Amino acid sequence: MKKKQQHPGGGADPWPHGAPLGGAPPGLGSWKRRLPLLPFLRFSLRDYGFCMATLLVFCLGSLLYQLSGGPPRFLLDLRQYLGNSTYLDDHGPPPSKVLPFPSQVVYNSVGKCGSRTVVLLLRILSEKHGFNLVTSDIHNKTRLTKNEQMELIKNISTAEQPYLFTRHVHFLNFSRFGGDQPVYINIIRDPVNRFLSNYFFRRFGDWRGEQNHMIRTPSMRQEERYLDINECILENYPECSNPRLFYIIPYFCGQHPRCREPGEWALERAKLNVNENFLLVGILEELEDVLLLLERFLPHYFKGVLSIYKDPEHRKLGNMTVTVKKTVPSPEAVQILYQRMRYEYEFYHYVKEQFHLLKRKFGLKSHVSKPPLRPHFFIPTPLETEEPIDDEEQDDEKWLEDIYKR
Repeated sequence: MKKKQQHPGGGADPWPHGAPLGGAPPGLGSWKRRLPLLPFLRFSLRDYGFCMATLLVFCLGSLLYQLSGGPPRFLLDLRQYLGNSTYLDDHGPPPSKVLPFPSQVVYNSVGKCGSRTVVLLLRILSEKHGFNLVTSDIHNKTRLTKNEQMELIKNISTAEQPYLFTRHVHFLNFSRFGGDQPVYINIIRDPVNRFLSNYFFRRFGDWRGEQNHMIRTPSMRQEERYLDINECILENYPECSNPRLFYIIPYFCGQHPRCREPGEWALERAKLNVNENFLLVGILEELEDVLLLLERFLPHYFKGVLSIYKDPEHRKLGNMTVTVKKTVPSPEAVQILYQRMRYEYEFYHYVKEQFHLLKRKFGLKSHVSKPPLRPHFFIPTPLETEEPIDDEEQDDEKWLEDIYKR
């Protein structure tokens, strides 16, 4: 038998039939280690197709990665969790946390509907629960131009979340300008009582200071300041007639010019926005129930609000916001007001009915078991405070008699 050739270094010669043309390459030991792997580099046509399909999927994934603006949120969160030092360098600030409750709330408060009382509560709650209470120094500009709407929406949307923004402003459609629509809340009251409260507040202010009214209306002439309410209504002064009396509905209708025109169009649009954009629209006469529902719907904002509201110290502060020197117009004048504010009352009754339905769902007792009939002759009860009626002291029939006296 022919003896197998041996390599000087030991082992079988890798080239038994002679070295390749040009001689053996350097590093013969490394070639010897790679030789056992060569059989694994052989692959079939099916393996080739699998590799190409994998490459195609990788390319498509890379394309989608770039089109979507970066890696999936899950991967970013995972990298941040693992403490990747290049996270902020590669992708900027981490994405905002998705909160498990509404993180954007707007309270576009209707004037003279208890907003000062609610804002006092919100100041306490914001410190207690750590949400961002965003207020405005603008109190008398509810109608905005298109540019003003865009600017205000931008300022609200960029506030630190979770936030609650409050201001006297007509409904803003955030989605129209490309923003995320926030959760809206609001409170309204009997339209005639709201009008009377505003009429005397502009002239004489509240208990916070005797000169408060002079600061708000410094240019008001003395004859106008002391104008008898009956004369204002019966003589059809601008302040006591439309469109001034068409006040509540625009807060829910929006910024469209037709929202300021008393009529069915504005009324129906306001109802639609209440159904689609407002989490809750409460009734001031039942403020404690409003606060209770807000606490259930938005606990991260309103948890504990009812106990704060009932606290004697807070009651003292709330009483300082009561309008002074209010008087009740004559029955004839009130009847005229009621006719001029028929759209306001239709909206008020609609909201009140929806509010009572919501209360029943949560097992809360309503003042009335069914929507009241509109009286032929209407006289509102003068409200000396903006506090709700106490359910324990007045039953349903007594409450109705005080509101609707024939």
